[in-house]
Amino acid sequence: MRKKPIADSNPKQLSQDAVDKILDLRRSYQHGPARITWFLERYYDIKTSQSTVTRTLTKHGESRLPKTASKRTVHTKRYRRTTPGHHVQVDVKFALFKNHEGRTVKRCQFTAIDDATGIRALKMYVTEKFPFRIHTIRRDRGHKFQTKFHWHAEDIGIRHVYIKPKSPQLNGKVERSHRTDQEKFYQLLTYTDDVDLNIKLAKWEEFYNFNRPRCALNGKTPFEELRSLLK
Repeated sequence: MRKKPIADSNPKQLSQDAVDKILDLRRSYQHGPARITWFLERYYDIKTSQSTVTRTLTKHGESRLPKTASKRTVHTKRYRRTTPGHHVQVDVKFALFKNHEGRTVKRCQFTAIDDATGIRALKMYVTEKFPFRIHTIRRDRGHKFQTKFHWHAEDIGIRHVYIKPKSPQLNGKVERSHRTDQEKFYQLLTYTDDVDLNIKLAKWEEFYNFNRPRCALNGKTPFEELRSLLK
């Protein structure tokens, strides 16, 4: 019995270049199928489906992330604001580096993230970084922010409120963004001096806000989400 002939190539089959990019995004950045699909279309003009990416990863033994990859904590769905600037979460991240002398250097990253769009400012003076008026800043009662911060916010017309004690999930977006900073920025950074650190931090902030698609925004960047909300 004659077997049905098989085509030498499938017109919908991914090119080797696309396969290489999928594997690189997985191995280098530990992206999931959805984020890989968005990155392929956004930066390489390669349009494919999540199922195709998943099959490609499985075929090459990359169906599971390594055990060292961080896992999301299961939690209840957080309420999300729909008005840019209505609520901004603020917190501090501490980063440790080794300088050229081998000594440990400790630096503080002040972070503010808009609840509605996910737009972030990674500097102390957050009001000058957001393209909209801030209504409320929400933060924990940590020692990092004291009375001076409260009254400064009130003086410039921003409502300042505290989250409930022992409820870090209420400021979960800024906490989650700090984990992204650690995995995608600080972990890959070689510290030389504070000038270089600030330059690279500014570039990371710009990439996060304008070019990095987010799963929480269905593949849009924070500024793309801002444009859609302002319509």
